[in-house]
Order: sequence, then structure tokens, then C-alpha cells
Amino acid sequence: MKICVVGTGYVGLVAGTCLADMGHHVVCVDRDESKIALLLDGGVPIFEPGLDQLIARNLREHRLSFTTDGDGAIAASGVVYIAVGTPSADDGSANLQGVYGVAEQIGRAMTRSTTVIIKSTVPVGTADQVRERVGQNAQHPFDVVSNPEFLKEGAAIADFMKPDRIVIGCQKDETREVMQEIYRPLLRTGKPILFMDNRSAELSKYAANAFLATKISFINELSRLCEAVGADVDAVRRGAGTDSRIGLRFFFPGVGYGGSCFPKDVKALMYTAQDAGSPLRILEAVEDVNQAQKEVLANKILARFGADLEGLRFAVWGLSFKPNTDDMREAPSVVIINRLLAAGARVTVYDPEAMEEARHDLGERVTYAEEPYEAADGADALVLVTEWNEFRNPDFERLAGCMRGRAVFDGRNLYEPAYVVDHGFEYSGIGRLPV
Repeated sequence: MKICVVGTGYVGLVAGTCLADMGHHVVCVDRDESKIALLLDGGVPIFEPGLDQLIARNLREHRLSFTTDGDGAIAASGVVYIAVGTPSADDGSANLQGVYGVAEQIGRAMTRSTTVIIKSTVPVGTADQVRERVGQNAQHPFDVVSNPEFLKEGAAIADFMKPDRIVIGCQKDETREVMQEIYRPLLRTGKPILFMDNRSAELSKYAANAFLATKISFINELSRLCEAVGADVDAVRRGAGTDSRIGLRFFFPGVGYGGSCFPKDVKALMYTAQDAGSPLRILEAVEDVNQAQKEVLANKILARFGADLEGLRFAVWGLSFKPNTDDMREAPSVVIINRLLAAGARVTVYDPEAMEEARHDLGERVTYAEEPYEAADGADALVLVTEWNEFRNPDFERLAGCMRGRAVFDGRNLYEPAYVVDHGFEYSGIGRLPV
């Protein structure tokens, strides 16, 4: 099947590459000439484990191509995915200018019956608007499908190729057949393909992300209660999360969620609900809790060392909002580091992948180390923000030999408190009992 994917951001690039790997002939379109040139030259503009090899293989086997010629790619395809960004506007709503622009372009450029698939995360009712905009110029029959993505950064390829479910919102029987044909290679595992109306499909995406964000904020707020009453949040987490109705996934306390999805989608769903006259009060609390949680680790540091951090140096391990990505959008590390700098501290940082992205937020106000122990050299405290695998089992004897101080602030509860203390360090986690 000939497929055009408009947009080579995170969603579009992963989806287009995976569709090609499933045997389809895919052309990915972007108006950014430098990005397309990079992709054609074998480079990848984002970090996602395994994506570079997947792109290289499908380019080599001529199933995948990249172009800035959107009209030509649309004209040659019977299926067109819309996968452009929908950033938050100032009022929290999703900015749909890019989606609507592509819809109008599809209507002008299509030369045959076309299935238009919205892969971008969009509010309820967007498919109706896209249908109207395509139809203003279309000379051929078409249908609009809502097909939200459920990809986790760092595991996006596995999520696409082995999905929990595929959600399809469409109106016509013939469109259902097209969608089944596209995703047929993924259905052998028995995972469901769920057909529904467009609006329900659109809301399903927001409902999933909002629920996961709620789960994270709940355990984060519970961690503060644990500290107040003398309980251990890790024990509480296991005691509650092993209930099959609750589950342990996304039930870890930390320094708040970030990234491109949860913050944006929570705000967009709140806006939609408010606009519909049915506000989601739970999400208002989720957002407030998350913003406050990003301050918790800095508050602990200032409580330990005092409000004036002049002359002190802190090593920060982990900058990206989560492991296995270089994404710095809404990253808690930026909030924490800015608080330390504002108090007069010197900060040295290390992240396996996000160092260049971090420069956009932190500039030259911090020192960038080439490896974790270099960051810790001479530090008064170690601050763990992102739980990359290489941070899970550090050499505490080596840290004791290179650090000036002996304080560890564990923003992800990655370490066993007693183990850290046994190696001569002070330990401060999130909702953990003191040792």
C-alpha cells in the first residue's frame, strides 16, 4: 500500500518508519528542508532506541523515502497520515493550525480516492473540521479516520509494532477494510483493533494520558503524606499497586511528569471539558500537584543546605524528562537546576543523550560533564533526577573518593536508603523513611 505521512516529528517519523517495516511503501513529508536532508543522509533528528537502524534498513530496501514535496507525495498515495504537532496555546487548548493546513493541502493535492488518517493528538471534533477542510477542495471521494497513537518515548517502536490495542474512529465500512489492511501484520498477536466513532476515538487518547498522569500525581501526593505521617511510600505503593485493579505501572513517586504528551494533553482535555461546560476537576488537581512536585527535590536540598548555596556545587545525573529519550520538554530537571542556580549554587550535569537539548534550556549557566563521575567530582551533593540504567548501580566507593560532600538526593527512589547510608552517605528520597 502506498502511504504518505505528513510530519516527521516524533509521531510521524516513528509511525512512517514502522509502517514501512510492515511492508508498505511510505513517503514521509516535512517542509523543513534541513530535517529532510538529514534523514536522507542517514541522520535522525530525535533519539529513540533502534529508530536509526530501522530507518536505514527501510531506506536501503526502498520502502521508505523522505521529501519536502507534499503535493507530489499526497497525489501519489491512497492513504495520507496527518502527523504534525499540536502544541499547547496560551489558554491550554491545542493549536490545530498545522493539522488544518495539511487537511486543506490534501484536498487540493489528492488525485484519487483517499483515506485521511489523523495520527496527531487532537481534541474532540477535529475529525469533523478536517473533513470539512479536505472537502472544500477535494475532487475525489475520501474519508477521515481518527487513529490516535499510544507511544511511549523510549519504547515507541515496540509500542507501535506490538500494540495493546489499535483505536480506529471512522464512518464507512470500506474505510474499516482499508484500516484492517494497513494494520493486518499487527493483528496476528490477537490484540484488538477497536472500531468506534471519530469523537470517541479522539477522546480515548486524552482519557488514557490523563488517567496515567492522574496515577502519577496521586502517588506523588501520597509520597508527601508518607513523609508527614512516618510511612514509606515504596511499601505503600506495593501494598496498593499489587491489587490487580490498580497495578504498579506508572505508580512510582518522583519529581513529576514532563515530556511532550502528558502536560500538553492534560491541559487540552481540561480546556475541552471547560469549553463543553463539564469541567474535569480531578485534572485541575493533577496539574497543580505535578507543578508542585517538580519543586520537591529542590526544597529538600535547600532545607538541608540552607537558602544560600553560594560556594556549593551539585552534580545532577539525568536531564531528559525520562530515560531513553533526549526530550527536554517540561523536564523537571530544568525546574530543579534553576532553583539551585538562583540560590547561588554551581551545577555540573550529565545525561547520556540530552546534553545538547539541555543547552537550549540551561545554556552555559551549568557545566556539562562527559561522564557521571566527572559530574560528581568535587560535588557537595549528588542529585539523581532521571532514572537511566547506567545510574542504577553506581560505585559508591568511587563517589566517596571524588565527592567533597556525602549527600544523595534521589528524585526517583532508585536506591535503597540503607545501602546508601551503609556506604557513608546521607540519603534523601521521595516519601522514604529516614535511615
